[in-house]
Amino acid sequence: MKTIEMSNYSVGESCYNEIPGVCEKYNVKRVVLIGGKRALAAAEPRIREAIKETDIIITDSIVYGIECTMTNVHKLTSNPNVQEADVIFAIGGGKAIDTCKTASIEMNDKMVFSFPTICSNCSAATAIAVVYDDNGALDHYSYPHCPAHIFINPDVIAKAPSEYFWAGIGDALSKQCEVEFATQGKTLDHTATMGLALAKTCTAPLLKYGKQGMEDCKNDTNSAAIEAIALDIVVSTGYVSNLTNQPEYYYNSSIAHAFYNGSCSIARDGHHLHGEVVSFGVLVLYAYAKDEENLMKMAKFNKSIGLPVTLADVDLDESHLEALTEAATKTNEWKNAPFPFTKEEFITAIKKADAVGQIGRASCRERV
Repeated sequence: MKTIEMSNYSVGESCYNEIPGVCEKYNVKRVVLIGGKRALAAAEPRIREAIKETDIIITDSIVYGIECTMTNVHKLTSNPNVQEADVIFAIGGGKAIDTCKTASIEMNDKMVFSFPTICSNCSAATAIAVVYDDNGALDHYSYPHCPAHIFINPDVIAKAPSEYFWAGIGDALSKQCEVEFATQGKTLDHTATMGLALAKTCTAPLLKYGKQGMEDCKNDTNSAAIEAIALDIVVSTGYVSNLTNQPEYYYNSSIAHAFYNGSCSIARDGHHLHGEVVSFGVLVLYAYAKDEENLMKMAKFNKSIGLPVTLADVDLDESHLEALTEAATKTNEWKNAPFPFTKEEFITAIKKADAVGQIGRASCRERV
């Protein structure tokens, strides 16, 4: 028996006006707002305005922390104002929303509505959450229900710092190639087949609208490009995740995320966003697959919007590769590979991606 979950969603500048109707549908009377500090500042006034003439009660507004850790999860689950709410309004980016989703598991699967204020990844739609330890290294994946409803306001997203939009493009670039890579040679059931078919639609909007979307986001201007990218990152890749991540198989991610997760174990200077590092992992995947055409194509696109194309761009070098690879072998992506990965080939692929990125690097060093 299989149950597939997909979030409903509302999109548009006035989408928060749909909150009362959605709450009525689920018989919600008490809500708690949880998110990052900046996310709450951006969304909370709009949410309060949308429900001011209703009988919906906000039990609390809580800054969850900075990282999705079990420490922060337990702070939420022990809070009476969270316990008393009918639904958690998870507000912000992936780490805030993943913290709320993970907390919901420990609270008898308390319902979650997500309000992405940035579109740095697809957490707002997924039935998976990435949990880190208190030192910032990957700890485990949790498997909550996906949010029941997503409220995607592209005007809020356009006015958020552009680096998150940029990183979201980098993360979403991995979805199509990772699912295609992970499913190769597999006999797919109906659910995975749908996931693969939808995954094949995820890259084109990024290449078409990514550069314009970046410009609009830098100018705090909502646009068709912003909305197209937000829907691709939040909805399309989120739905793919839910279709390709099932108890009997894991096709949701592969080498690009193995590289990212391995990199989390490396202490180094600088701070790099999830999607930023994943975008270099995409180059590693194409190098591992010996797909020269897409390796060059994606390296060119990364350079066009300032995403990483070399190890140095993410504060890594060849001295880190043995430890990074050893950490990568412990990830879901490595363990669920379509065929046995080898450390030697993984390191060779990283070096190949780095070498390709060096071509023309001096002219493409500018970041967001």
